[in-house]
Amino acid sequence: RLHPQSPDFSVQYTYLDTLLELPWNEYTQDNFNLNHVQKQLDKDHYGLDKVKERIIEHLAVLKLRGDMKSPIICLYGPPGVGKTSLGKSVAEALNRKYIRISLGGLHDEAEIRGHRRTYIGAMPGRIIQGLIKAKSSNPVFVLDEIDKIGNDFKGDPASALLEVLDPEQNNAFHDNYIDIDYDLSKILFIATANNLNTISQPLLDRMELIDISGYIIEEKVEIGRRHLVPKQLENHGLKEGDVVIPKKVMAAIVDQYTRESGVRELDKKIARIMRKVARLKASGKEYNPTLSIDDLHEYLGAQEYNRDKYENNDYAGVVTGLAWTAVGGEILFVESSLSKSKGEKLTLTGNLGDVMKESAVIALQYIKSHASLLGIDEDIFDKWAVHIHVPEGAIPKDGPSAGITMVTSLASTFTQRKVKDHLAMTGEITLRGKVLPVGGIKEKILAAKRAGIREIILSEENRKDIEDCLLYTSDAADDMQCVD
Repeated sequence: RLHPQSPDFSVQYTYLDTLLELPWNEYTQDNFNLNHVQKQLDKDHYGLDKVKERIIEHLAVLKLRGDMKSPIICLYGPPGVGKTSLGKSVAEALNRKYIRISLGGLHDEAEIRGHRRTYIGAMPGRIIQGLIKAKSSNPVFVLDEIDKIGNDFKGDPASALLEVLDPEQNNAFHDNYIDIDYDLSKILFIATANNLNTISQPLLDRMELIDISGYIIEEKVEIGRRHLVPKQLENHGLKEGDVVIPKKVMAAIVDQYTRESGVRELDKKIARIMRKVARLKASGKEYNPTLSIDDLHEYLGAQEYNRDKYENNDYAGVVTGLAWTAVGGEILFVESSLSKSKGEKLTLTGNLGDVMKESAVIALQYIKSHASLLGIDEDIFDKWAVHIHVPEGAIPKDGPSAGITMVTSLASTFTQRKVKDHLAMTGEITLRGKVLPVGGIKEKILAAKRAGIREIILSEENRKDIEDCLLYTSDAADDMQCVD
């Protein structure tokens, strides 16, 4: 009834248009064929068993019950492991619409909740806009980079998300622009994050956390051959058979030219090989389509990274430890030596963090208080200065897991007895000599396997982690022995 020339006409028209465009009670039919979902997820992503299992469990409950509040899943892990693409794969498997919102750098609360209609240029928030775009009230909503939400004078979007991501509240989500409650409880929200420390505690509490840790070499080789090579062949106008990368060569690319948790760098290296081949093919030159390890220098240049190698134990005081890094496990060496000195002195080098320095102090204190057990003369501590060094001094190192390695290194130096061959260890030490469990066991065991270690010393409480690891190292399970 408003006059079209009225200043309020366009505001009211846009509002009504938005209300009518919203998919009230419109839902897509879920695909309840669990085998189909499993095949779709396996086709798109290699590994990631925990996430796939969780999605299939959710679908099974939906199938039996017919209706349920969708959970809020948060996939967290290092960059390049396939968190965002997994959301798209889940949407395809469930036969739902797919909406992705990038929250990185978002700092205005109105982006989530919308503006009040009294403002000029008011519009609904991203959630409502996504639903209009999807034309369905039960899409898969991927909230990308939820750990990178900003916070300034315009409000706190993370707090606005509390209502969206609470299954108990989001059946009546209030958008300031729409001003009518909207049911979000049928939406499957999948949030992605690299770092959980920057997400507010109340928001974390509302989400079901699934850790997607970095891929191991064996997984990267399969991902490269099954997914990345076909994709890059198509991107570079090449046909199947124009480039063949055998498993050994792919493993060499992963090992010598990439140092990452995900597979983005590997994707770039494969693309680089494809460009070289495309040039040869376009020029009409002859080339061997099957790559060998010797060809890598020509295609990718000089080797960029060196693999960890186990060094011999010809010297007393040198012990092999195991370390966790964001790009997988590594072996490291702890060295200690004595020099004549008046009074007790402990020197630490190797770019060590505070926790690791404390481990060294505890290790020395333990050796001193248990000297008689180890057959060490107690006067030796006053006459000799102790120096502990962890090689590769340019790389910062921290954490408590080198505790037992430092104790063993000091005991070896003071008694001048060498440590057993092909042995590595990891665990936190206490002043009483108790060995505490540490994290990253899967990555550490795989690093030990690559370096040719045959025995590992761990805390008894880490036994539960070993069963997981031996699935990945089944070919080496016979050679490797885990000692309590």
